[in-house]
Amino acid sequence: MSARSNAPLLLAVLATFYNPIASAEPFTPASGAQVLERLPARFDPVQRELSRLRADLAANPADLGRATAMARRYIEQARRDGDPRYLGYAQAALTPWWSQARSAAPAEVLVLRATLAQSTHDFGAALADLDEVLRRDSASAQAWLTRATIQQVTGDYPGARASCARLLGRAPDLVLQTCLASVGSVSGQARASYRNLQRTLAARPDAAAPLRAWAATLLAEMAERLGEYGAAETHYVAALRADPEDSYLQAAYADFLLERGRAPEVARLLAARTANDALLLRYAIALQATQSPQAAQQRAALRARFEAARRRGDTVHRREEARFALELAGDPREAVRLAKLNWAVQKEPADLRILAEAATASGDAGAARLVRDWLRDSRIEDRTLDALLGAPAA
Repeated sequence: MSARSNAPLLLAVLATFYNPIASAEPFTPASGAQVLERLPARFDPVQRELSRLRADLAANPADLGRATAMARRYIEQARRDGDPRYLGYAQAALTPWWSQARSAAPAEVLVLRATLAQSTHDFGAALADLDEVLRRDSASAQAWLTRATIQQVTGDYPGARASCARLLGRAPDLVLQTCLASVGSVSGQARASYRNLQRTLAARPDAAAPLRAWAATLLAEMAERLGEYGAAETHYVAALRADPEDSYLQAAYADFLLERGRAPEVARLLAARTANDALLLRYAIALQATQSPQAAQQRAALRARFEAARRRGDTVHRREEARFALELAGDPREAVRLAKLNWAVQKEPADLRILAEAATASGDAGAARLVRDWLRDSRIEDRTLDALLGAPAA
């Protein structure tokens, strides 16, 4: 899972909220009888809930409502835990409809199928499924929001902005404004987008906690890129109060702390969350920064996970691999190679950041040119990148 891939799902508010799983490779069990892991469900309310839902679906496997509810719940759990296996379980729940032709599959399945395709970076297939949903029902807020997310991840800012605008009157105002602010923040409208979203969030104290956390996390990232570090931390803390278990948020806050030289806080924050690859990466970086004797062990564990992913043919972790190569393995050439491969697929601020850092460390002029061209064309505002590249501040 790429920690900075913030792909919100309206189904998360009109059921559960956002999904930073644009970089998680789902594992699909060979059969429904395959036992992958036994969890102490009687002590874990989440696992008790999932067990109950699984039993209900097993008794009614062709019930579309039960299947889509189960799939959405698995996607939410993948978001919270950063565990890609839940994405495979979500796909398995949709088995009766999964391989249906686009024109025949139910709209609910197409939206979920697009969400899971997005998680493997199959953006073309995801957009095609969403286009079919919107052909049938142009008022589908979930389809427009998911479409906007994919368009932004791939750098199509005009398309993303247009998709966000279609949420007007179809989604809560905070969803609309967060969607628009997300696009505006990376396309030359950072300060205005920040102010608009700040006002909207302040006016919606009764919004669902995951929605407040999404908006506050975006505000934190926007403030951080603008160099407003005190405001950024205030927003991160507010987001954590709203949704303390969110793995994307924890990774984003860990990055903020690492860049402020606060590695001991990161080690404490993430010590119990290392099952998540993205969080293990940041934990290992924090241990290295504090010269912990555990650092070498965690580096080895992370290297083994990346090697296992490559053997599976999983290429969606390149951003994290590039950062591992640069910050933990001391291999800037490998880092810039991976960062360029990653940039060819997705273009979020974190993708630009690792590309710039790897370009600087390796002396790769071509990679540096990619970064400068994107800064110029997109008009993204990022004080850290400005300092790294010697660009003048606006």
